[in-house]
Amino acid sequence: MCGICGIWNYRSGAPVERELLRRMTDRMTHRGPDDSGLHFDDTAGVGLGFRRLAIIDLSPAGHQPMTNEDGSIWVVFNGEIYNFQDLRPGLEVRGHHFRSRSDTEVILHRYEERGADCIAELDGMFGLAIWDGREKRMLLARDRLGKKPLYYYDDGNRLVFASELKALLSDPSVPRQLDPDAVAEYLALGYVAAPRTILTGIYKLPAGHTLSHTGQRATITRYWDWLPAFTANTTLSEAEWSERLLESLRGAVARRMISDVPLGAFLSGGVDSSAVVALMAGLSDRPVKTFSIGFEDQEFNELAYARQVAERFGTDHTEHIVRPAPLAELLPALAAQMDEPFGDSSAVPTYYVTKMARQHVTVCLSGDGGDESLAGYPRYYRGLLGTRLDAIPAVLRRPALALIAASTPAHQRLHWLARRQLHDPTLRYAYGMQTFYSEQARAVLAQPIADRVPLIPLPLEVGLRKAAALDELSRYQYLDAMTYLPEDILVKVDRTSMWNSLEVRCPFLDHHFLELAAQVPPELRLRGRDGKYILKRALRGLVPDTVLDRPKMGFGIPGRRWLAEDIPDVVRAVLCSKQAQSRGITRPEVVERMLTTHLDQSTDLWPQVWSLLILEMWCQTYLDCAPVVE
Repeated sequence: MCGICGIWNYRSGAPVERELLRRMTDRMTHRGPDDSGLHFDDTAGVGLGFRRLAIIDLSPAGHQPMTNEDGSIWVVFNGEIYNFQDLRPGLEVRGHHFRSRSDTEVILHRYEERGADCIAELDGMFGLAIWDGREKRMLLARDRLGKKPLYYYDDGNRLVFASELKALLSDPSVPRQLDPDAVAEYLALGYVAAPRTILTGIYKLPAGHTLSHTGQRATITRYWDWLPAFTANTTLSEAEWSERLLESLRGAVARRMISDVPLGAFLSGGVDSSAVVALMAGLSDRPVKTFSIGFEDQEFNELAYARQVAERFGTDHTEHIVRPAPLAELLPALAAQMDEPFGDSSAVPTYYVTKMARQHVTVCLSGDGGDESLAGYPRYYRGLLGTRLDAIPAVLRRPALALIAASTPAHQRLHWLARRQLHDPTLRYAYGMQTFYSEQARAVLAQPIADRVPLIPLPLEVGLRKAAALDELSRYQYLDAMTYLPEDILVKVDRTSMWNSLEVRCPFLDHHFLELAAQVPPELRLRGRDGKYILKRALRGLVPDTVLDRPKMGFGIPGRRWLAEDIPDVVRAVLCSKQAQSRGITRPEVVERMLTTHLDQSTDLWPQVWSLLILEMWCQTYLDCAPVVE
């Protein structure tokens, strides 16, 4: 695991400025505190930078940038390849010589044989760059689900790339200009989806894609898509599906337990993390180290369930209670660390659980991806229920919904539910995924940004259009896996864990498991209101029934209380500052009304206030001064 960066002056061929690349590399020290490296090819105008968190092959032989035998190909690689041990013997038989036990060297030699086609053979999480001096080609690649990030900037003369935006912005020639469409998208979704970023001209390589640059042009190619896997296999019984899924998940867990450093697991007390811990315990000859986060507010506290699982499997268990007192200091630093504005408040407890885990281990397994792979989110049931309500004759249904929407305040949930149900059925799910729905966003944003707010953000519209031929449940899952998962969940996990120099691995996001899960008939993924039905059946007798049978809680925080009672002065000071009011992004009078309204316990506006707060903190760090992350 590491941070990578690079510069290619492809038009001029001028040598890369050494001090600049060193600054870019050092900006990501938190991603790789164990080692660093630089490579310069002054003839080609190429420079590659690397920071290492040592996980596999702790010897100096695993150092990057790494080259092949004749020095013609160089690689910098961030991530882990779980099938590198399977690929290596064939390479050795065919005459490739290895100097290390690392997965990085396997990538290098496989590229020698197959070029860019080798990327589709890699099973793991990665953001990588390969400089091919023979072909004068730079290849960038990102893993299938987007676990590892990769930003780039191409001005027509040079290509600059890095694992983090803050490293890219160490180059003073890279502009910092807000993209108005990205601002609107952030308010709607709480993130900015690839390939766009919050800054004009800077891009993220999308998950499951490669970028091949020859110096003449750049070609972006998709090498993996979950969509074709959705072909329901109705020939298997429930018992057979249970057995296949559990065996596939066990294999995914086993592959992710390969490590030369201490390893543990996050344990929320939910189904997915409990499944991972249960399987790890069966594969380990020593107690699994588990880590859990809780809150004083019992509505959000799952520690009791986590303890049940820890006791069942005899884990070495550690807990931490998250309190709001440090928020005033944490939030500005968190806004900077996330690279772009990031509105998901669960980044706070994720930061704390990764910080706690890093005191004991270097690698943690998590349950991320279980909800997307096997339909665990309650919104899937609500989406299907909304479709059933369409059976009520429109002459009765639509006037009733319109009356509810007109008679309830816009900030109340009932108003939102009524408006959602009035939309075209194909758009309702996407409408429901928004933090600020379009009317709210247009009201709070200043001109001309307000005029650029669409009814449905473009990434959701594109995803729904691609998945139009799928059944309704599969369509929802595919949309989440292509947007919410890589742009929210995995960004949150990557940035907070790397801030604490901790690697996180996600067995549910093993692409073999995902492709198998997509073949499970929809009625076995979601039965009534019971999400992940078939997974729970597979886990029955292994994981405690109290965990399998309880309602899904989600990884939320007591955000309403924190903002309204614990740090209201901080919220107001940031959002009503002269900086914020003169920035031209929001309308100060609307923000002021929103701050007053959200204090009313009958409203549910705190997620919108949180998003605005993080946006302004990000602007203060990245636009008003150079980003600094301690």
